[in-house]
Amino acid sequence: MLLLVADIVQLLNEFMWPLVRISAFLLAGPFFSLTGLNLRIRVALILILTWLMFPLIDIPDINPFSFGAVGGIFHEVLVGGLMGLTLQVVIAALVVAGQAIAGSMGLSMANMIDPNLGNVPSLSQFFLIIGTLLFLALGGHLIMLSVLFSSFQLIPIASGAFSANMIVAFLTWSSEIFIGAVVIAFPIMIGLLLVNVMLGLVSRAAPSLNVFAIGFPALIPLGLGMLLLTMAIWFEQVENLWFVGFNTLNDIIGGS
Repeated sequence: MLLLVADIVQLLNEFMWPLVRISAFLLAGPFFSLTGLNLRIRVALILILTWLMFPLIDIPDINPFSFGAVGGIFHEVLVGGLMGLTLQVVIAALVVAGQAIAGSMGLSMANMIDPNLGNVPSLSQFFLIIGTLLFLALGGHLIMLSVLFSSFQLIPIASGAFSANMIVAFLTWSSEIFIGAVVIAFPIMIGLLLVNVMLGLVSRAAPSLNVFAIGFPALIPLGLGMLLLTMAIWFEQVENLWFVGFNTLNDIIGGS
């Protein structure tokens, strides 16, 4: 097989366009963007996925040294990044839920340095681990790749309509950071609120009793116990968040 320099340049040009969108999507999306994944592994995954997808994608003939190519690259980065950030909303909801529960339990000071998200409470770290395991158990990584491949048909390379409706849909979905966090943390926070109310009644009945010395040590085991008792409930809520996230991503890119 004889390859000319022009053929190699043309092949690299065709390979570049899906590479940009896939790179932006995986670097912004959940799981694949974790710092725990070695940089070489992430680069290898991006190259392998691009190599598998680009023969099946309609790639326009664009001069890579023109102004149109610059706009096309910017378009691909926006599309891939927006798709990845759409799923990161679920991760942010888990972090906010962990912070809310940890604050109610008195664990907000016990922070853990997370290399992926920075300084987050230990409960947020726990929720992140559970959320990632559920993401993998539900086949979320496979759904991500399926939606990524579908995006090349729904939003063509360098020419698809990146409309304001996509931004509006993403901003609307981003409110799920707080709504999803409240849904996950609500049962535990209500239970801890009742415990605080009872401690307040005790302090009124026996003013000489040091409620702070009793309340803080009591809130932590009670909160952990409530976390275990309501595990089935918030497992279901996290699973629902992932499914709603995938449906929202499909709606944003124009899928049916």
